[in-house]
Amino acid sequence: MSILGAPATLPFGAWPSPVTAEVAATAGVQLGSASVDSDDVYWIEGRPVEGGRQVLVRWRAGEMREVAPVGVNVRTRVHEYGGGAYVASGGVVCYVNFADGRLYRAVEGGQPIALTAPGAFHHADAVVDHRRGRLIVVREDRTREGGEPINAVVSVPLSGGESPGEILVAGDDFYAAPRLSPDGTRLCWLSWRHPLMPWDGTDLWVADVVPAGGVSDARLVAGGSDESIFQPGWLGDGSLVFASDRTGWWTLYRWWNGDVAPLLAAPPAAAEFGRPAWIFGSSCWAAAGDDRLVATYTTRGRWRLAVIELGTGALKPLAPELAPCEWVASTPAHAVLVAGTADAPDRVVRVALDGGGIETLCVASDPVVPHEYVSVPEAVEFPTPDGSTAHAFYYPPVNADCVAPAGERPPLIVISHGGPTAATSATFSPRLLFWTSRGFAVADVNYGGSTGYGRAYRQRLDGAWGIVDVDDCVAAARWLADSGQADPARLIIRGGSAGGYTTLAALTFRPDVFGAAASYYGVSDLEVLARETHKFESRYMERLVGPYPEARDTYRARSPRYAANRLTCPLILFQGLEDQVVPPIQSELMAEAVRAKGLPVAYLTFAGEQHGFRRAETMVACLQAELYFYGRVFGFTPADALPAIPIANLP
Repeated sequence: MSILGAPATLPFGAWPSPVTAEVAATAGVQLGSASVDSDDVYWIEGRPVEGGRQVLVRWRAGEMREVAPVGVNVRTRVHEYGGGAYVASGGVVCYVNFADGRLYRAVEGGQPIALTAPGAFHHADAVVDHRRGRLIVVREDRTREGGEPINAVVSVPLSGGESPGEILVAGDDFYAAPRLSPDGTRLCWLSWRHPLMPWDGTDLWVADVVPAGGVSDARLVAGGSDESIFQPGWLGDGSLVFASDRTGWWTLYRWWNGDVAPLLAAPPAAAEFGRPAWIFGSSCWAAAGDDRLVATYTTRGRWRLAVIELGTGALKPLAPELAPCEWVASTPAHAVLVAGTADAPDRVVRVALDGGGIETLCVASDPVVPHEYVSVPEAVEFPTPDGSTAHAFYYPPVNADCVAPAGERPPLIVISHGGPTAATSATFSPRLLFWTSRGFAVADVNYGGSTGYGRAYRQRLDGAWGIVDVDDCVAAARWLADSGQADPARLIIRGGSAGGYTTLAALTFRPDVFGAAASYYGVSDLEVLARETHKFESRYMERLVGPYPEARDTYRARSPRYAANRLTCPLILFQGLEDQVVPPIQSELMAEAVRAKGLPVAYLTFAGEQHGFRRAETMVACLQAELYFYGRVFGFTPADALPAIPIANLP
């Protein structure tokens, strides 16, 4: 029933909504990186209203406090995407200050102690070695001019100073997840080399830690160029648990005395216990005492929580109403995680392992979106041109105060997620509800190449970036239009980063489908990106497109910039001017090409923003500009009072 009385009849897209751009962008915080240290719980809060500052928070006996001094941004630039910016263990808390890149040790009631020098050394994914008074951490050395950073696993004393770190493990291109055994005598880690990404192939190593602190007798436990290992970690008995996709699906294994065996007696069908390691520190399992684990896994795009009994390998569902995010921790009595639902904001929770009772420690935002304006997604599957089945979450327009005129179909926004090796989720998102509460339908697509559907589904994109992802997004739009759930004349595609590339490729290579588009820091020239991006992704496209420069013709043929003559629809682009992952030239080139074609185009840039917008004012400006743009293009008047933006080639 309408909150304001009888629903008003208004065209789709013109519905007034309480989910303003300010609400969508600034409602609460982004929660992540949950961990435990005894009964203390830690997490990171990303605060848009503080310029996107990452704040380390500790919960202790019902009280919350910030761990680092006021104003400190707890964030690292390793791999540019960061993650793993703090560690809390045995009362020792260390973190990275984004402003100077240094590692610090927190001091209760006092000033933090600097552990490393400022400058070109960056650190992430640390573990505390209490016996030797040090951190073992991944270091990225950017001191070489004109060359790639050098990655290694190093040790840093906890006593303080300006240590560059003592190298323990080096020689491979990338490292992650250094973890000490409970008795401190063994160290495991992951490594991989160009052109592999961590979801393609990684090596899991175990070495002895000698009394002086170095490592010896390193041996390969699992992995290889065709096996992705995720989140290795030790149990109390000295065995090693990790996720591997050797069977085609990430599932859990246990290594003990040189033997590797599946951890689960009967893994759920089509389930994955792993995620793409874009950031450090993400997790899908945690030890809960000596006899069980807490685990998260995904089936058909939805994440679930469970307990695994180590003795039998039995998996038991826990708190099925929760959708776990990228981090899970545990004590013997509780699972601790960031979790969401389809109709309520993310929260940090403790879940009782016996009984499943849920205690909320922190909520991302107050309930600023009334239930009557929340669109609950439906998981849909649809056929694709290559004979596969692709996946999406469909959100219908929902607004208690409005209905559309009889016979009108809603405009549809097709979202192509970033990565491209990633996935979208079905948890509560005010920024998505900004659209559905105004009368837009949304299809959030997990196209071929997305994670959560097995290795073979990920590999559909190998050699076919710009083809499979585009075909799947087009197939989603047409399937929904053919079923009467979208207006075929008002199909929109939008995406950020790699999703921005898919958006631009859809406009140029399938110009007969979409009527408008929005690209957020999207790639327009694959060849430029192959030459000018950061180390972590510098060979990524060898698998997605082909080796460069040998496949230079393919790079150019798949670049929207060179196919701009095929464009037929208006485009709006958004770009951070400090983006090191997809530099501004990528958006500038596309904006120039569309402008020269004579099509409506708007290009908005934001000083101080990097890859992925973090500032509230930026996100507000983008939502308002995008809505204004669609109103002008499709000829409807939004109910919001929106600032006008310059649109070239539009009367």
